[in-house]
Amino acid sequence: MCGIAGIIYKNGNGAHRIGRDITAMLQAMKHRGPDSTGFALYHQPGHELVMRVKLADANTPRDLDFEDTLRRHRREVSQRLAAAGAQVRGVEEINPYTLSITMTYDGELKQLADYVESVPSAEVLSAGHALEIVKDLGDAKTVAGGYHLDDYFGSHGIGHVRMATESDVDISNAHPYWAYPFSDVAVVHNGQLTNYHYWRRRLERDGHRFASECDSEIVAVYLAQKLQNGWTLENAMRQSLEDLDGVFTYICVSEDALGMAKDELAAKPLVLYEGDDMVALASEEMAIRAVLDREIDTYDPYEGEVMVWTR
Repeated sequence: MCGIAGIIYKNGNGAHRIGRDITAMLQAMKHRGPDSTGFALYHQPGHELVMRVKLADANTPRDLDFEDTLRRHRREVSQRLAAAGAQVRGVEEINPYTLSITMTYDGELKQLADYVESVPSAEVLSAGHALEIVKDLGDAKTVAGGYHLDDYFGSHGIGHVRMATESDVDISNAHPYWAYPFSDVAVVHNGQLTNYHYWRRRLERDGHRFASECDSEIVAVYLAQKLQNGWTLENAMRQSLEDLDGVFTYICVSEDALGMAKDELAAKPLVLYEGDDMVALASEEMAIRAVLDREIDTYDPYEGEVMVWTR
Protein backbone atom coordinates (compact mmCIF):
# COMPACT_ATOMS: atom_id res chain seq x y z
CA MET A 1 0.00 0.00 0.00
CA CYS A 2 1.89 3.04 -1.31
CA GLY A 3 0.71 6.57 -1.99
CA ILE A 4 1.18 8.74 -5.07
CA ALA A 5 0.49 12.43 -5.67
CA GLY A 6 0.93 15.11 -8.30
CA ILE A 7 0.30 18.79 -8.97
CA ILE A 8 0.55 20.87 -12.12
CA TYR A 9 -0.01 24.63 -12.21
CA LYS A 10 -1.52 25.55 -15.54
CA ASN A 11 0.16 28.93 -15.97
CA GLY A 12 3.54 27.18 -15.80
CA ASN A 13 5.50 30.27 -14.78
CA GLY A 14 7.68 28.28 -12.39
CA ALA A 15 6.90 30.55 -9.42
CA HIS A 16 4.93 28.03 -7.33
CA ARG A 17 6.18 26.41 -4.12
CA ILE A 18 5.96 22.96 -5.62
CA GLY A 19 8.36 21.41 -3.09
CA ARG A 20 6.28 22.58 -0.14
CA ASP A 21 3.01 21.50 -1.76
CA ILE A 22 4.10 17.98 -2.72
CA THR A 23 5.59 17.56 0.77
CA ALA A 24 2.25 18.45 2.39
CA MET A 25 0.39 16.00 0.16
CA LEU A 26 2.79 13.15 0.84
CA GLN A 27 2.95 13.79 4.59
CA ALA A 28 -0.85 13.48 4.69
CA MET A 29 -0.42 9.95 3.32
CA LYS A 30 2.45 8.93 5.60
CA HIS A 31 0.41 5.97 6.79
CA ARG A 32 0.50 4.52 3.25
CA GLY A 33 4.29 4.39 3.06
CA PRO A 34 6.61 5.10 6.00
CA ASP A 35 9.79 3.59 4.54
CA SER A 36 10.88 6.13 1.92
CA THR A 37 9.67 9.25 0.15
CA GLY A 38 10.48 10.65 -3.27
CA PHE A 39 9.82 13.73 -5.38
CA ALA A 40 10.17 14.58 -9.08
CA LEU A 41 10.11 18.37 -9.28
CA TYR A 42 10.10 20.59 -12.35
CA HIS A 43 11.40 24.13 -12.65
CA GLN A 44 11.56 26.39 -15.68
CA PRO A 45 13.73 24.61 -18.27
CA GLY A 46 17.11 26.18 -18.93
CA HIS A 47 20.01 25.66 -21.29
CA GLU A 48 22.07 23.82 -18.69
CA LEU A 49 21.61 20.17 -17.75
CA VAL A 50 21.06 19.28 -14.09
CA MET A 51 22.07 15.80 -12.92
CA ARG A 52 21.30 14.33 -9.50
CA VAL A 53 23.77 11.62 -8.43
CA LYS A 54 23.61 9.27 -5.43
CA LEU A 55 26.95 7.98 -4.10
CA ALA A 56 25.66 5.96 -1.14
CA ASP A 57 22.50 5.23 0.83
CA ALA A 58 21.33 6.79 4.04
CA ASN A 59 21.72 3.36 5.64
CA THR A 60 25.22 2.65 4.25
CA PRO A 61 27.48 1.65 7.20
CA ARG A 62 29.56 4.63 8.35
CA ASP A 63 32.88 2.86 8.83
CA LEU A 64 36.28 4.57 9.08
CA ASP A 65 36.69 4.68 5.31
CA PHE A 66 33.25 6.10 4.52
CA GLU A 67 34.21 9.79 4.22
CA ASP A 68 37.42 9.06 2.31
CA THR A 69 35.51 6.83 -0.11
CA LEU A 70 32.89 9.50 -0.74
CA ARG A 71 35.53 12.17 -1.39
CA ARG A 72 37.26 9.89 -3.88
CA HIS A 73 34.01 9.06 -5.64
CA ARG A 74 33.05 12.75 -5.87
CA ARG A 75 36.35 13.46 -7.62
CA GLU A 76 35.85 10.50 -9.94
CA VAL A 77 32.36 11.69 -10.93
CA SER A 78 33.78 15.06 -12.00
CA GLN A 79 36.52 13.29 -13.95
CA ARG A 80 34.03 11.02 -15.71
CA LEU A 81 31.85 13.99 -16.68
CA ALA A 82 34.86 15.77 -18.18
CA ALA A 83 35.86 12.61 -20.04
CA ALA A 84 32.36 12.42 -21.54
CA GLY A 85 32.64 15.99 -22.82
CA ALA A 86 30.50 17.82 -20.24
CA GLN A 87 31.42 21.30 -19.06
CA VAL A 88 30.65 21.33 -15.33
CA ARG A 89 29.35 24.72 -14.14
CA GLY A 90 28.70 23.82 -10.53
CA VAL A 91 28.57 20.95 -8.04
CA GLU A 92 26.34 21.19 -4.97
CA GLU A 93 26.76 18.64 -2.19
CA ILE A 94 23.16 18.27 -1.05
CA ASN A 95 24.25 15.92 1.71
CA PRO A 96 27.30 13.64 2.14
CA TYR A 97 26.01 11.13 -0.43
CA THR A 98 23.98 13.22 -2.93
CA LEU A 99 25.29 15.63 -5.59
CA SER A 100 23.44 18.10 -7.80
CA ILE A 101 25.63 18.89 -10.81
CA THR A 102 24.92 21.69 -13.30
CA MET A 103 26.63 21.42 -16.68
CA THR A 104 26.46 22.06 -20.37
CA TYR A 105 26.48 18.97 -22.55
CA ASP A 106 25.62 18.37 -26.21
CA GLY A 107 26.23 14.63 -26.45
CA GLU A 108 24.20 11.49 -25.87
CA LEU A 109 22.65 11.39 -22.41
CA LYS A 110 23.07 7.63 -22.11
CA GLN A 111 26.83 7.92 -22.57
CA LEU A 112 27.03 10.64 -19.94
CA ALA A 113 25.00 8.66 -17.39
CA ASP A 114 26.99 5.49 -18.08
CA TYR A 115 30.28 7.34 -17.54
CA VAL A 116 29.05 8.59 -14.17
CA GLU A 117 27.73 5.19 -13.13
CA SER A 118 31.12 3.60 -13.86
CA VAL A 119 32.13 5.14 -10.52
CA PRO A 120 31.55 2.51 -7.80
CA SER A 121 28.20 2.96 -6.01
CA ALA A 122 27.24 5.95 -8.17
CA GLU A 123 23.68 6.08 -9.49
CA VAL A 124 22.18 8.83 -11.62
CA LEU A 125 18.79 9.62 -10.08
CA SER A 126 17.74 12.10 -12.76
CA ALA A 127 19.01 14.22 -15.60
CA GLY A 128 17.22 16.99 -17.44
CA HIS A 129 16.84 20.67 -18.18
CA ALA A 130 13.78 20.95 -15.92
CA LEU A 131 13.63 17.77 -13.79
CA GLU A 132 15.25 17.02 -10.45
CA ILE A 133 14.49 13.84 -8.52
CA VAL A 134 14.89 13.78 -4.74
CA LYS A 135 14.34 10.56 -2.78
CA ASP A 136 15.55 9.14 0.49
CA LEU A 137 14.55 7.10 3.52
CA GLY A 138 11.96 8.49 5.92
CA ASP A 139 8.66 10.32 5.70
CA ALA A 140 7.99 13.36 3.49
CA LYS A 141 8.71 15.93 6.19
CA THR A 142 12.05 14.32 7.03
CA VAL A 143 13.19 14.03 3.42
CA ALA A 144 11.99 17.51 2.46
CA GLY A 145 13.82 19.02 5.42
CA GLY A 146 17.07 17.29 4.55
CA TYR A 147 16.91 18.48 0.94
CA HIS A 148 15.50 22.01 1.61
CA LEU A 149 12.45 21.39 -0.56
CA ASP A 150 10.38 24.08 1.12
CA ASP A 151 12.47 26.55 -0.92
CA TYR A 152 11.98 24.71 -4.24
CA PHE A 153 9.91 26.70 -6.73
CA GLY A 154 8.57 25.21 -9.94
CA SER A 155 5.62 24.45 -12.18
CA HIS A 156 4.68 20.82 -11.54
CA GLY A 157 5.77 17.66 -9.78
CA ILE A 158 4.91 14.24 -8.46
CA GLY A 159 5.69 12.31 -5.32
CA HIS A 160 5.53 8.87 -3.73
CA VAL A 161 5.49 7.35 -0.25
CA ARG A 162 6.63 3.74 -0.18
CA MET A 163 5.88 0.75 1.96
CA ALA A 164 8.50 -1.84 1.02
CA THR A 165 6.94 -5.23 0.29
CA GLU A 166 9.16 -7.04 -2.23
CA SER A 167 12.52 -5.22 -2.22
CA ASP A 168 14.99 -3.54 0.12
CA VAL A 169 14.40 -0.27 1.91
CA ASP A 170 16.96 1.88 0.11
CA ILE A 171 17.12 4.83 -2.26
CA SER A 172 17.43 2.72 -5.41
CA ASN A 173 14.07 1.10 -4.74
CA ALA A 174 12.36 4.37 -3.80
CA HIS A 175 10.16 6.19 -6.31
CA PRO A 176 9.97 8.28 -8.51
CA TYR A 177 11.95 6.74 -11.33
CA TRP A 178 13.80 8.68 -13.95
CA ALA A 179 13.28 7.19 -17.40
CA TYR A 180 16.95 6.45 -18.07
CA PRO A 181 18.40 7.57 -20.46
CA PHE A 182 15.68 10.01 -21.56
CA SER A 183 15.70 13.62 -20.42
CA ASP A 184 13.01 15.07 -18.12
CA VAL A 185 10.66 12.05 -17.80
CA ALA A 186 9.69 10.45 -14.47
CA VAL A 187 6.98 8.15 -13.07
CA VAL A 188 5.34 7.22 -9.76
CA HIS A 189 3.20 4.12 -9.63
CA ASN A 190 0.93 2.25 -7.26
CA GLY A 191 0.23 -1.39 -8.09
CA GLN A 192 1.90 -4.34 -9.73
CA LEU A 193 2.81 -5.30 -13.29
CA THR A 194 2.36 -9.00 -13.97
CA ASN A 195 4.38 -8.90 -17.21
CA TYR A 196 7.28 -7.06 -15.61
CA HIS A 197 9.93 -9.62 -16.62
CA TYR A 198 8.80 -9.65 -20.24
CA TRP A 199 9.11 -5.87 -20.54
CA ARG A 200 12.37 -5.72 -18.62
CA ARG A 201 13.99 -8.23 -20.98
CA ARG A 202 12.58 -6.40 -24.01
CA LEU A 203 13.80 -2.98 -22.87
CA GLU A 204 17.20 -4.37 -21.85
CA ARG A 205 17.60 -5.75 -25.38
CA ASP A 206 17.08 -2.16 -26.57
CA GLY A 207 20.06 -1.10 -24.44
CA HIS A 208 18.37 0.21 -21.29
CA ARG A 209 19.73 -0.40 -17.81
CA PHE A 210 17.63 -0.64 -14.66
CA ALA A 211 18.76 0.56 -11.25
CA SER A 212 16.20 -1.48 -9.29
CA GLU A 213 13.95 -4.52 -9.31
CA CYS A 214 10.87 -2.31 -9.14
CA ASP A 215 8.22 -2.60 -11.85
CA SER A 216 7.59 1.16 -11.72
CA GLU A 217 10.92 1.73 -13.44
CA ILE A 218 9.62 -0.29 -16.40
CA VAL A 219 6.69 2.12 -16.80
CA ALA A 220 9.03 5.12 -16.91
CA VAL A 221 11.36 3.72 -19.57
CA TYR A 222 8.48 2.26 -21.62
CA LEU A 223 6.81 5.68 -21.87
CA ALA A 224 9.99 7.63 -22.51
CA GLN A 225 11.01 5.32 -25.34
CA LYS A 226 7.70 6.00 -27.06
CA LEU A 227 8.10 9.75 -26.52
CA GLN A 228 11.55 9.49 -28.08
CA ASN A 229 9.96 7.78 -31.08
CA GLY A 230 7.56 10.68 -31.61
CA TRP A 231 4.50 9.56 -29.66
CA THR A 232 2.54 12.10 -27.66
CA LEU A 233 2.43 11.49 -23.91
CA GLU A 234 -1.30 10.79 -24.03
CA ASN A 235 -0.99 8.24 -26.85
CA ALA A 236 1.95 6.55 -25.15
CA MET A 237 -0.03 6.24 -21.91
CA ARG A 238 -3.08 4.87 -23.73
CA GLN A 239 -0.92 2.26 -25.42
CA SER A 240 0.57 1.32 -22.05
CA LEU A 241 -2.87 0.15 -20.92
CA GLU A 242 -2.79 -2.32 -23.81
CA ASP A 243 0.80 -3.48 -23.29
CA LEU A 244 1.27 -3.49 -19.51
CA ASP A 245 -0.63 -6.16 -17.58
CA GLY A 246 -1.57 -5.94 -13.93
CA VAL A 247 -3.44 -3.79 -11.45
CA PHE A 248 -2.01 -0.30 -11.34
CA THR A 249 -2.43 3.46 -11.34
CA TYR A 250 0.46 5.69 -12.33
CA ILE A 251 1.37 9.34 -12.87
CA CYS A 252 3.91 10.38 -15.49
CA VAL A 253 5.56 13.78 -15.83
CA SER A 254 7.58 15.33 -18.62
CA GLU A 255 9.12 18.76 -19.10
CA ASP A 256 5.75 20.39 -19.80
CA ALA A 257 3.04 17.88 -18.89
CA LEU A 258 1.53 15.64 -16.20
CA GLY A 259 -0.62 12.62 -16.97
CA MET A 260 -2.42 9.83 -15.11
CA ALA A 261 -3.49 6.35 -16.16
CA LYS A 262 -5.66 3.69 -14.49
CA ASP A 263 -5.80 0.09 -15.66
CA GLU A 264 -9.12 -1.44 -16.70
CA LEU A 265 -9.83 -2.88 -13.22
CA ALA A 266 -9.29 0.49 -11.47
CA ALA A 267 -8.49 -1.27 -8.20
CA LYS A 268 -5.78 1.20 -7.17
CA PRO A 269 -7.26 4.47 -5.93
CA LEU A 270 -6.76 7.94 -7.36
CA VAL A 271 -8.68 11.11 -6.50
CA LEU A 272 -8.61 14.15 -8.78
CA TYR A 273 -9.26 17.86 -8.39
CA GLU A 274 -9.17 20.25 -11.36
CA GLY A 275 -9.50 23.99 -10.98
CA ASP A 276 -8.94 26.98 -13.22
CA ASP A 277 -5.32 27.36 -12.18
CA MET A 278 -4.13 23.89 -11.17
CA VAL A 279 -4.72 20.15 -11.12
CA ALA A 280 -4.00 18.00 -8.05
CA LEU A 281 -4.34 14.25 -7.75
CA ALA A 282 -3.47 11.69 -5.11
CA SER A 283 -4.25 8.26 -3.72
CA GLU A 284 -6.41 9.87 -1.02
CA GLU A 285 -8.51 13.03 -0.92
CA MET A 286 -6.90 14.14 2.34
CA ALA A 287 -3.66 14.72 0.43
CA ILE A 288 -5.34 17.19 -1.93
CA ARG A 289 -7.04 18.96 0.96
CA ALA A 290 -3.61 19.38 2.59
CA VAL A 291 -2.79 22.03 -0.04
CA LEU A 292 -6.25 23.48 -0.75
CA ASP A 293 -7.88 25.17 2.22
CA ARG A 294 -11.19 25.85 0.49
CA GLU A 295 -14.24 23.85 -0.47
CA ILE A 296 -13.43 21.64 -3.42
CA ASP A 297 -15.08 18.94 -5.47
CA THR A 298 -13.07 15.84 -6.29
CA TYR A 299 -13.82 12.71 -8.27
CA ASP A 300 -12.31 9.34 -9.10
CA PRO A 301 -11.22 8.79 -12.71
CA TYR A 302 -12.87 5.81 -14.41
CA GLU A 303 -11.26 2.47 -15.18
CA GLY A 304 -9.04 2.48 -18.25
CA GLU A 305 -8.88 6.27 -18.18
CA VAL A 306 -5.94 8.41 -19.31
CA MET A 307 -5.78 12.17 -18.71
CA VAL A 308 -2.98 14.63 -19.52
CA TRP A 309 -2.53 18.29 -18.57
CA THR A 310 0.11 20.74 -19.78
CA ARG A 311 1.57 23.75 -18.02
